[in-house]
Amino acid sequence: MADRVLVFDVNETLLDITTIEPLFARLFDDASVMRLWFAQLILYAQTVTLSGTYAPFGELAVGTLHMLGETEGVAVTDADTAELRHLLTNMPACPDVIPALTRLSDAGVRMVTLTNSPPTDSPTPMEKAGIAGFFEAHYSVHSIGKFKPHPDCYRMVADALGVPAGALCLVAAHLWDTVGAQAVGAQGAFITRVGNAMLPAGGIITPDYAAPDLGIFADQWLAPR
Repeated sequence: MADRVLVFDVNETLLDITTIEPLFARLFDDASVMRLWFAQLILYAQTVTLSGTYAPFGELAVGTLHMLGETEGVAVTDADTAELRHLLTNMPACPDVIPALTRLSDAGVRMVTLTNSPPTDSPTPMEKAGIAGFFEAHYSVHSIGKFKPHPDCYRMVADALGVPAGALCLVAAHLWDTVGAQAVGAQGAFITRVGNAMLPAGGIITPDYAAPDLGIFADQWLAPR
């Protein structure tokens, strides 16, 4: 197991995006609009990658909020976008994260992160959440100008670590992320947090692991093989 590396997605997998719901409740009178915004954000992040262009994830997040405001007839102000930026860089860890990472770390599991978000100055969102120290390295797609699930994102991590893609297991609360990692030969661990589910369609790669939270995934990963 020492030669295998867990690669954790960050937003929603480790950091709790539900903490930004109050902004959407205030603007749209419906906290669940956050899910629509996030889905649109991922759609357009993947769109710019497919079209061979790039914009930082934070800029896309703000732009998507403005776009959603226009379609819903809601005025989005500079103060609103400033609040969104603040919330996105100050999300706490999900409740199951620290206990699971502690167990994995104590067992000697190698762990890194891979995020669509660009790097930030210290204190980083991971440092603020108190979990940065669990990982030997933190990687961002910003360095290659492509968003997950582009194959180059996962290959970048394998190359940086000096291991084959098959030594990686991508842990994410998004099926599109595990599918992307598995397409280059890595394993995939799908954490089915609220708002995320399997896609029952032919041709979709099935995750190697599936668990409702990181604690149960840790049980699976650490079980005798």
